Amino acid sequence: MKQLSSRQYVIAGLVVAICLTYIGRLFFIQIVDDKYKIMSVNNAIRRIVDYPPRGVIYDRTGKLLVANQAAYDLMVIPNQVKDCDTTELCRLINIDTKGFNDRFAKLKKQKHPWYQPAVFEGQLSGKAYAALQEKLYDFQGFYVQARTIRNYPKNVGAHLLGYVGEVSEKIVKDSSYYLMGDYIGLSGIEKSYEVPLRGIRGVRHVEKDVFNRERAAFADGRFDTLGIAGVDLTSSIDLDLQEYGEKLMRNKIGSIVAIEPATGEILALVSSPTYDPNLLVGHERSKNYVVLLRDTMKPLFNRALMASYPPGSTFKIANALVGQEIGVVTPDTRYSCNRGFSAGGVHVGCHAHASPVDLKFSITTSCNAYYCNVFRSIVEHYKPSEAGYRTWRDYIMSFGFGAKLPSDLPNELRGNVPSAEYYNKMYGKGRWKALSVISLGIGQGEMGVTPLQMANYTATLANRGWYILPHAIKKVGDKPIGVYNPKFGEKHYTKVQKKYFDVVVDAMANVMTNGTGRIAQIDSVVLGGKTGTAQNPHGKDHSIFICFGPVANPKIAIAVYVENAGFGATWAAPIASLMIEKYLKGKTKRPEMEKRMMEGVVLPVYENKTSATPVDE
Repeated sequence: MKQLSSRQYVIAGLVVAICLTYIGRLFFIQIVDDKYKIMSVNNAIRRIVDYPPRGVIYDRTGKLLVANQAAYDLMVIPNQVKDCDTTELCRLINIDTKGFNDRFAKLKKQKHPWYQPAVFEGQLSGKAYAALQEKLYDFQGFYVQARTIRNYPKNVGAHLLGYVGEVSEKIVKDSSYYLMGDYIGLSGIEKSYEVPLRGIRGVRHVEKDVFNRERAAFADGRFDTLGIAGVDLTSSIDLDLQEYGEKLMRNKIGSIVAIEPATGEILALVSSPTYDPNLLVGHERSKNYVVLLRDTMKPLFNRALMASYPPGSTFKIANALVGQEIGVVTPDTRYSCNRGFSAGGVHVGCHAHASPVDLKFSITTSCNAYYCNVFRSIVEHYKPSEAGYRTWRDYIMSFGFGAKLPSDLPNELRGNVPSAEYYNKMYGKGRWKALSVISLGIGQGEMGVTPLQMANYTATLANRGWYILPHAIKKVGDKPIGVYNPKFGEKHYTKVQKKYFDVVVDAMANVMTNGTGRIAQIDSVVLGGKTGTAQNPHGKDHSIFICFGPVANPKIAIAVYVENAGFGATWAAPIASLMIEKYLKGKTKRPEMEKRMMEGVVLPVYENKTSATPVDE
């Protein structure tokens, strides 16, 4: 009996100890340490993310390119939704009942915690927010969170600037910063400079009343953190030049890229067709994106960075330089041209001109035969031919071809300078030679370059042998881009010595006065240019023109591609000339040319065509 009483005391003591432990723990959680109130699912406390304003973007002269405007996200805490008037809520935010149910189904599929807030409908307009705010107390579990979204004062630069959208599940999974419902730069400058632009978000904890309205800061804001605004960017873009370029490229397919040679700063980057960047902002963004995505003209495709074209006759200048460096060509080297090049059963056509031609005149008149001979001499200078080809390719890639440059813009493609391995696979090792790939001598065949690479090549010619990586930003906050990212201040030299550039630059100046680029001359400005015509197996050839000026002290280098437009002198050269005149002089004085370029329509007409050698006129 005595033993039983002892056991009772022990059991009672244990029960009392356990109860005291739980009471003490509850006292600590509820009275001593307030932070557990925030961590718990408490209907009276709301955790609100404070999204700071995203950094704005200016052009090189201080004009506003990208601004912010107020927007509102309708948030939901699913396990707090009770007695919701679905019909009325759908009416206020302009969705149907199916859309209402789909949003909850999506959260369930994403395995979103039912007690955590999620974006139910993003980027409501000010008008929709005002209508909703008056009745928000009727919708238990819903609240509105303010944030900023992008606004574009000028309808320009869509591909360059990029757009902002909601993060994907993958981004959230791979990142320690982003949460579902956050926004992130998805293309262009917005993507490249996401970290400085986004700033650092803060968090507020607020008490709410029975009507779902914010009442006061919880615990006097002791657990809140302040958001830090994003950093403003100064771009290298000249807004007036960018806008002018987009007007010139209306009703055309192609691209314009203009660079300041001394700095590598991108002055304009035009991809046509384009779209209004404001279409990918706000409540209608998703619908507009689908429309743009399905457009057969592909307005979302950034041709300046992602389209690969043959360089055509503009590439002859690179071969002239490599030939001099290797020692197979001098300014006095002459080759005959009898309407083309013929050797070993291979024929490459050319237009009628005086013959024979020397190096300078070969560029002025854009002689195909001359550069087939130059290319052949380079490759056959080494034994075996594959070794000569590899040497040639190394020189060409030093001009920035065949690899990402890389610029500070995302999604840039590498272009293509075919490798020896590629031809070994195509023909068999040891079974091909210079004549097998002779079209590379005139910038055709498997060669592929992007308009950005072409503009960088033009800047390299303007600088007589070096370039700085192209970039679209001058300053990040107060930091010059060369301080923020030193790679955008480094010079990259080609493998061709400076002394060999003099003759080709003189020839490019002669192209503008006596050659295929005469139409692009500008009064009182000495320019260096080269026309090109790129083969297009699906229809009319592409019109190409590269140019820089003034020759003595280059301020701008430009490359223009107009698809299906024929000769380089027909469309690309006048467009480039007007762009340079606009930039150097502030206005243009050739209204007839300007009108023809702006009102001209050059759209693809697809046709079956046999292979032919393009010539420049």
